[in-house]
Amino acid sequence: MAGVLITRSPDETVRAGEMLAGVLGSGDVVALTGDLGAGKTHLVQGVARGLGVDEPVSSPTFNILVVHPGRLPLYHFDLYRLERAEELDDIGFAEMLEAGGVSLIEWGDKFPEELPRDHLVVSILVRDGNERAIEVAPRGPRSASVAERWLRACEEAGLR
Repeated sequence: MAGVLITRSPDETVRAGEMLAGVLGSGDVVALTGDLGAGKTHLVQGVARGLGVDEPVSSPTFNILVVHPGRLPLYHFDLYRLERAEELDDIGFAEMLEAGGVSLIEWGDKFPEELPRDHLVVSILVRDGNERAIEVAPRGPRSASVAERWLRACEEAGLR
């Protein structure tokens, strides 16, 4: 089930992320796309909060990967600085995706061939001011279930 969420502030984007955390499970992969400043990290911060991560979460642009312990481990990738798919081997990308946590990948559209077949694509589009359109597109049966439950939860919370 594809759909669109509308958030009107960074706080609402964080809140949408918290709701996403409530429907994610071990092994789920979310590829985040959007321009610089679109709100990808805000969404990840919300997921982290929803997973019970106690430490601060910021963009891992210079680290490429930061692991945050929580109810499920959160593997927060930022592929912005990578130029070639082969560089993913250096950070153990494939192994981390299968390590039993939740993976959120900023700039996930850089190497789509490296993503698992079933993953959720979340594209954040800047609209007017702080308003964001968050497009949700599942790429398999598991991610379709995640998308459906997330969109429903957000609708019930007034974010659609």
